[in-house]
Amino acid sequence: EKQSGTSVKGKPRISKKGNRHLRKSLHLPSLSSVKYNKSHRELYARIVAKSGIKMKALIAVQRKMLELIFIVDKNKTEFDNDHQQKRTLDANAESIPLQTSL
Repeated sequence: EKQSGTSVKGKPRISKKGNRHLRKSLHLPSLSSVKYNKSHRELYARIVAKSGIKMKALIAVQRKMLELIFIVDKNKTEFDNDHQQKRTLDANAESIPLQTSL
């Protein structure tokens, strides 16, 4: 947010730091991901509701996608959209003790 200078009431801008080629190549996939991926859609909607800036939300989705790409590549695994849901189901199954009859 601009707080000093002659034009103090200027609109804050999204940072241009980072590799511009990565940002450029993730723009269209992030639009598609917002449309089809539930967790990305929720993140996008939450940020747009909070700030009212759609591009800010889209960049947050791009960052999340970049982190997912890095993790999937590092672990040499395939992307599983329901990974978190399966993990919680497995954890719940382990925490519930089995009833045994005597």
